[in-house]
Amino acid sequence: MSGGADRRVRPGADTWVGPYTMLFAILVATAGLGAESRPIDTARSTLTVFVYKSGLFSAFADDHIIRAPIASGAISAETPLAVEVSVRSGALKALDPKLSEDKRADVQARMIGPEVLDTAKYPEIAFTSTMIEPAGTDRWTVTGNLTLHGQLRSITFPVVRREGRYRGTATLKQRDFGIQPISIAGGTVKVKDEVKVEFDIVAKP
Repeated sequence: MSGGADRRVRPGADTWVGPYTMLFAILVATAGLGAESRPIDTARSTLTVFVYKSGLFSAFADDHIIRAPIASGAISAETPLAVEVSVRSGALKALDPKLSEDKRADVQARMIGPEVLDTAKYPEIAFTSTMIEPAGTDRWTVTGNLTLHGQLRSITFPVVRREGRYRGTATLKQRDFGIQPISIAGGTVKVKDEVKVEFDIVAKP
């Protein structure tokens, strides 16, 4: 979207979504910590990315909710513990229930297009753990390498197990992965550099 001095910002306007992804895949990796070696149950596990707005007229724009389906994942419970997860970047979907269908389609197109994820060039988001440390009863700290938008970065996030599910939240910065947060209306509405990823992971029996 291009900005201009005479452009007005309207509720539900075509604001943007960042790279979610990712990080998503990322968090998903925690699914089988402390359990037998088994694959992630991709049908029952969820990875959701939240993108927030900022700027002078942010009250007239929209935050974004992105679903990031897990393509595959595996957990090794043998010493050392390890996890690997893969997400197809083109499968990310903008949910944004408050937007009209055409605005939601615009958000989707920008998200997977060259301005953000560039899924044609970078079709996969991948996470591989490098260290998993106990952090209390049914708690771990996971560190690993996330590849997103062709960039590899180390990330660390906490994991909690409750009722057989592995849950947690992580934050990523778009610029760390070579993605410039989108702004419109001359910068009066922007997407924050930092995005939040929530995960709820289940391992197959």
